[in-house]
Amino acid sequence: MAHFLVRVQPRSSRDRVEGYLDGMLKVRVTAPPADGKANTALTKLLAEFLEVPRSGIKIVRGVTSRNKMVEVESLSEEALLVRLDSVKTRGGG
Repeated sequence: MAHFLVRVQPRSSRDRVEGYLDGMLKVRVTAPPADGKANTALTKLLAEFLEVPRSGIKIVRGVTSRNKMVEVESLSEEALLVRLDSVKTRGGG
């Protein structure tokens, strides 16, 4: 099981993983923050990006905040770091 920090920017022009900087994954979603829509968009985007089932991604802290702690059930910390490091080398997604 892996945990990581995410900074979410709702109401963006498109859904996108921006990059990984200072221990935090920067993500933009088109959905508004109302009624959990941005959180739903975030879990969908992260599932696609990390190539894991959407049901295995949980927001464990910061549900109503832009800064969130996310848990991924089916991914080890080492595997997560490899995937997040690839965002750094690609220049942001």
